[in-house]
Amino acid sequence: MTAKIFAADSVRPVDEFEKDALRIAEVLRERGVNPGDRVMLKAGNSAAYVCVLYALMHAGASVVLVDQQETTEETRRIALRTGVKATFVDDETPIDTAADPTHLYELMVAAAGRPAPEGDLSFDVWGELPDGLIMWTSGSTGSPKGVVKSGAKFLRNLRRNADQVGHRPDDVLMPLLPFAHQYGLSMVLIAWLTRCSLVIAPYRRLDRALRMARDCGATVLDATPSSYRSILSLASRKPALRAHLTGVRMFCVGAAPLDGPLVESYVQEFGLPLLDSYGSTELGNVAFATLENPVSCGRAMEGIRIRVVDEDGHELPAGVTGEIEVDTPDQLEGQMAEDGSVVPTPGGPQLTGDLGHLDEGGNLHVLGRKFAVHRMGYTLYPELIERKAAAAGCPTRIVPVPDQLRGSQLVFFVEDEEQRDAAHWRERLCALLPTYEQPNRVVVLENFPLNRNGKPDKKQLARMAAE
Repeated sequence: MTAKIFAADSVRPVDEFEKDALRIAEVLRERGVNPGDRVMLKAGNSAAYVCVLYALMHAGASVVLVDQQETTEETRRIALRTGVKATFVDDETPIDTAADPTHLYELMVAAAGRPAPEGDLSFDVWGELPDGLIMWTSGSTGSPKGVVKSGAKFLRNLRRNADQVGHRPDDVLMPLLPFAHQYGLSMVLIAWLTRCSLVIAPYRRLDRALRMARDCGATVLDATPSSYRSILSLASRKPALRAHLTGVRMFCVGAAPLDGPLVESYVQEFGLPLLDSYGSTELGNVAFATLENPVSCGRAMEGIRIRVVDEDGHELPAGVTGEIEVDTPDQLEGQMAEDGSVVPTPGGPQLTGDLGHLDEGGNLHVLGRKFAVHRMGYTLYPELIERKAAAAGCPTRIVPVPDQLRGSQLVFFVEDEEQRDAAHWRERLCALLPTYEQPNRVVVLENFPLNRNGKPDKKQLARMAAE
């Protein structure tokens, strides 16, 4: 089977696609992009995006990835902070920096018709850069952080990922994720590493994406829990869509907490579990469930160690909840300082700020962020309450609001397509939770607001709670 790059308006064998990337790399060099130069790539998912990304990596540039939806003001700040020499975009939004933006289409036109360059696509020079990749966290709980990563470490992390999950050259990967972030970028480059096919699908139009899954023969889907809920809803309203996913052998999920009822629904509807995972922009991909071991987030990948520790840093036994600590050779080099320098991150085990436990089989169970709320004399963790509610069929996000008398009030946002009233959900939640965990107010939403990563947007929910 010849591996291909499938896009909404084109289908290209991978070998031909990579020749186009080599042509673009020549254009980049002619325009003054040299090994080690920092360049910004700000665009949406497309075949041109992947082709230019490959070209930049082949040219040995330090790639600063910025989400297409980032504001002009923040984009300009990132460009100035990182000192980018060139900027590549897919729209006409002005960035107002010394590096005038170049449209991706302009690069594609400049490369078209050139003789095919000698040699193969190689990321070796890019891999030698300590700042080969600069990514920005979503900033869901604060200002975005610039995470600086070594190219070689990033690729080694993805090889561990592909080996553990079991990606194969005959796979057709369809990531329903933005490519400017850790999860989506991982899948683009795993396709390159394993020499398998890649589907560039419109992840915000899941009905169209499912048709592409059928037509392209997708075998592995990667998406957030919210996307999987939407796919399930589409399939229930239009049963014919189920047939579009008959070729899928793995439903992989990440980027946000996954609840048990959604996993059970996929087993019932499609005969396959959702395979959960754990990782972060800073630490890379860490643990994966697999078809052979579909338990929670699975085991740590080869060469990576996970511990669960108490407040004093002592390791806790299996089944006991504490903070997750990760020791990985694939972690970030450091964070981007305001002057463009890199503030190194010390090596060794890193506390993640996440709560969870390991079971007897070494599988990681992630419970939520280590964010404590003090209320009515109790210390509560809102994300643990959310998981308890989700397990009982109440998909909930909790926002604490300061209260001088109680310590905190809890606003429960409930996602319900049927838009049942707040009293219905309050009754269910109060029957499930002890008094000190019960909501002060319940707000029913048809869908949770999502940030660019497809995670529930905590900032937006906090604004709604304050109002």
